[in-house]
Amino acid sequence: MRHFAIAGIQLEIKNNADNMIKIRAHLDNLLDQFPWVQMVVLSELAACGHDVQNAQPEDGPLEQAFCQMAKKHGIWLIPGSMYQVKDHQLFNVAPVINPEGEVVGRHKKMFPFAPYEQGITPGTEPFVFDVPDVGRFGVSICYDMWFPETTRWLVCQGAEVIIHPTFTDTIDRDVELAIVRATAAQNQCFVIDVNGLDDGGNGRSIFVGPSGDVLHQCGTHSEDVPIEIDLDRVSRGRELGLRGLGQPLKSFRDRAFDFPCYQKGYRSQYLNALGRLEKPKRGTPCGINKRPK
Repeated sequence: MRHFAIAGIQLEIKNNADNMIKIRAHLDNLLDQFPWVQMVVLSELAACGHDVQNAQPEDGPLEQAFCQMAKKHGIWLIPGSMYQVKDHQLFNVAPVINPEGEVVGRHKKMFPFAPYEQGITPGTEPFVFDVPDVGRFGVSICYDMWFPETTRWLVCQGAEVIIHPTFTDTIDRDVELAIVRATAAQNQCFVIDVNGLDDGGNGRSIFVGPSGDVLHQCGTHSEDVPIEIDLDRVSRGRELGLRGLGQPLKSFRDRAFDFPCYQKGYRSQYLNALGRLEKPKRGTPCGINKRPK
């Protein structure tokens, strides 16, 4: 068995505020109470909120502070995400820090929440990393998971656990919960989805197994969630089928066709007719028969 202990921390986050004191205190308390935890995951933009004015340089002081926390406790740490500036571009970045306090890589959000998350440059590569003697993990940020291709790309590189920090404070959280379960089942992987509270989201973080089974779902209050997973459930399910039934990854691999919509240069007349990707303005809701010019 490949047992591994992961904890999600669902915290009340304040925008335009230093949340690091609260994060550090919760991390210290969590590892004091549950010293067997090997990885900790925070929500998207947990450290200083969703204001791009708080963007950090890559490998800046905020990221280094998280590296010190990881090294202090000897844990893997995915501190949610933060806005980072590199080469004059702004990214939404989830660093992955190992127990030695080293950044082993950074996932750049591939689908910023357009048209609301303005000015963020999309990442163009999936990010996977290995935990020695355990397995391979992939990272996805919030809106990334609404596009199943992003998770499939991670899984095709061997990801068995998807770490998914999110910041959702809107009425579509129930839809996201369904997407998380579907993602886990379709790809036969664990999904660790951590949302924030207050200015950082409406909670209901969810931890799902490779059969789409809910291991734990938080409520709408602060909560530390330490769980132990067995990655052999992934390899077993992918070999024999979800609950002994469908083997979707093998079927995807053995398909008798390619998807034209994924071919370079493909253009969909229907998709092109949907109009511009922009925030709806006053006077354009459903029920208005004549659209303004």
